[in-house]
Amino acid sequence: MNKEQKHISLKHLVIENQRQIGISFHTDKVLESLVLRLPQVAWSEQYGMYYISNYPRNFHLILRTFKDVAWINLQSFSDNIKRSHDNPTLNLDYFRKRKVEVGFRVCPDSYLKKLESKSYAFNTAKSYIHHFERFINHFKERELIGINEEEIKDYINMVCRRYNYSRSYINQLINSIKFYYEVVMGMPNRFYSIDRPFKQEKLPQVLSKEAILRMIDMTQNPKHKCMISLLYSAGLRRQELLDLKPQHIKSDRMLIFVQNAKGNKERYTLLSKKLLLNLRKYYRQYRPKEYLFEGDKGGKYSATSLSCVVKAAAKRAGIIQKVTPHMLRHSFATHLLENGTDLRYIQNLLGHNSTKTTEIYTHVATNVIREIVSPLDV
Repeated sequence: MNKEQKHISLKHLVIENQRQIGISFHTDKVLESLVLRLPQVAWSEQYGMYYISNYPRNFHLILRTFKDVAWINLQSFSDNIKRSHDNPTLNLDYFRKRKVEVGFRVCPDSYLKKLESKSYAFNTAKSYIHHFERFINHFKERELIGINEEEIKDYINMVCRRYNYSRSYINQLINSIKFYYEVVMGMPNRFYSIDRPFKQEKLPQVLSKEAILRMIDMTQNPKHKCMISLLYSAGLRRQELLDLKPQHIKSDRMLIFVQNAKGNKERYTLLSKKLLLNLRKYYRQYRPKEYLFEGDKGGKYSATSLSCVVKAAAKRAGIIQKVTPHMLRHSFATHLLENGTDLRYIQNLLGHNSTKTTEIYTHVATNVIREIVSPLDV
């Protein structure tokens, strides 16, 4: 018997409020005969698979039963996100100890513990908790396990109709609910049929190189000059810049080490020779203690202050449109693409998972468009 020809998948199921192990496989007489030997096994018409009570002894019994007979997919029973030793440990004690209004339904501790065990970024965890608490307070008197898919869809549709929230806001709301039922409770993926808002394809806003150089040249404060230069020359996200530490500037290799970036990833990006000179002057003058850029009272420089620095620099440079730190990152990618840099290298420098994300810059790169002659000029 060829072991590779037979596969089964184990799924988390909840049937009549009881946790079950679902056993899914394509029609096969051998596998079916083995399943029917399991104690108190039953068939679910709803899920189209056999199931057995979710107890450790039953789980190990399934593994023994199908050993050397079929390959067993245990993905639903595994913690697929590995914690890197370099990733910061997420601590959500603030949400456990905070004071809330009488009658306010707080996020279950099991939800907080799962976010911590998977080392979610703090901002993502904070957003999930906010959305999920809003959801459970809408169903304040209900047992969460008893809220069905239609009720959840109605709630999401209500939020969409009543409030003019962005698509990303609604998507995060949906993900926060899915996280509870599918990850915390280990239930099957029940909510993929929820209609998510269509992603609005907006082209990134890009500044010309000349405009950005004016912003840098007209900024006299050494710290502000270096921050603006880094956003543009290295393609950093705002938080990535604020998280930088002096040791992350690898001048011997002319690289910048970006730690704990989006998705808890790490990468290297470019270090400009011109910027390095200014960074050294800045460092000798300011002597930051922990972070490369710190506030007047020490500690990490604030995101709000950074946005104000960029906005003020744009105003001095005579730029009318609203300029944000992220626009400098967009400009970095677009200008590299216009200079002929391979899209795959740009993807790595930006920290994108896929070139599909990076391909958006092909729509705003103007080097090819400028070479096309208008039919009026022919």
